[in-house]
Amino acid sequence: MIEQIGFAGSFTPPGTSMTLNRMGYGAMQLAGPEVWGPPRDVDAAIAVLREAVESGVNHIDTSDYYGPHVTNQIIKQALHPYPDGLAIVTKLGARRGRDKSWIHALSRQELIDGAHDNLRNLGVETLDVVNLRVGGVMEPSERSIEQPLTVLAELKRQGLIRHIGLSNITPKQLSEAQTITEIVCVQNFYNVAQRKDDALIDDLAAQGIAYVPFFPLGGFTPLQSSALDRAAASLEATPMQVALAWLLQRSPNILLIPGTSSVGHLRENLKAATLQIPAEVLADLETIGRGSGQ
Repeated sequence: MIEQIGFAGSFTPPGTSMTLNRMGYGAMQLAGPEVWGPPRDVDAAIAVLREAVESGVNHIDTSDYYGPHVTNQIIKQALHPYPDGLAIVTKLGARRGRDKSWIHALSRQELIDGAHDNLRNLGVETLDVVNLRVGGVMEPSERSIEQPLTVLAELKRQGLIRHIGLSNITPKQLSEAQTITEIVCVQNFYNVAQRKDDALIDDLAAQGIAYVPFFPLGGFTPLQSSALDRAAASLEATPMQVALAWLLQRSPNILLIPGTSSVGHLRENLKAATLQIPAEVLADLETIGRGSGQ
């Protein structure tokens, strides 16, 4: 049995019975290059998932358009029947083109079909949490989300979805969504260098709603900063561990989903949950985000 790692506390989203360790796992990298097709080593992908859960991770972020279908099928192969207390969080609102593009899929039928694809490939009767993905690849775009969110609310009433979240949205869209259904989490682009959601995070914390940053380590271009390097050297950690630890200390409602296809890298990420950043180092790290819109 793998020794469980401290996970910087837990969080229970509103209206749920889920108690989530704040360090989770993002499964996007389990698919092949460009999140397309199978991975080079399926056994390695299975090993990462099993080690994550054995180490104390109890929420996994995924989507059936990763692959497409591949990531969910690997999760099912690795972990089904799922252990009690494990929450699988998926997303609807996009699909993959044959050219590997990312295409909006927000029509009623696309959302219904996407929900059933997730149910089938994960091997479950109900999806724990479904995030409605809107906006572009990295940034939200202001538009009404009433139509697609109403479809998800219907699926929730039918018992196919337990809880609903939002991905890549604006504060105005959050307010609109909350007139339609309860929102348990928001998943947006945010990290120590990308700080546009500072006010949103504080507002969500006041409401007890989880905030889940995607690309917590920089996205398509990994974070690079002299302040991160200094902090890592002083704490005897890696810059990426510092970036993850900073997020955990930023606000108690932040849940992390760093992804990897390597067991060694997974272990490095999990150790970030035990890293405490002193005040003087935090002050230095704050300089990274200046000018990013906080």
